[in-house]
Amino acid sequence: MDKKDIMRRAIALSEESVKKGGGPFGAVIAKEGEIIAEASNSVTLDHDPTAHAEVNAIRKATKKLNTFDLEGCEIYTSCEPCPMCLGAIYWAHLDRIYYANDRKDAERIGFDDDFIYKEIALKPQDRHKQMEILLPEEAKKAFEMWENNTAKTEY
Repeated sequence: MDKKDIMRRAIALSEESVKKGGGPFGAVIAKEGEIIAEASNSVTLDHDPTAHAEVNAIRKATKKLNTFDLEGCEIYTSCEPCPMCLGAIYWAHLDRIYYANDRKDAERIGFDDDFIYKEIALKPQDRHKQMEILLPEEAKKAFEMWENNTAKTEY
């Protein structure tokens, strides 16, 4: 399939999602033009704020390919990824992101992803959600264990 056909599938998934009562977002993960996984937003349907189309598609793709590393794959989303999804895309090592609507389009219909993008740029003490460092010395043990573990699977 070519890029436009794959994007049309992501867009169709976003429309199907709205018809089912979900959010207006769809995502497709492809490798060399072949669809590996596809999903739509199911936040309200699953009562899960992390069930965005991109995250759902990543979960399906990693399960199908039996790997946490999606290098060599691309993601097609009906909308520019929110910060959570963008982070998931980076952690999954997807090679490229294609999107149709952008964050300003999403903001116009009530999805204010841009607010979170702006929050990330702020120092922790300046964010709207209060943040406090608590027990850092105790938490360092797990990091030391990880650092010294010669049998770990790095990601």
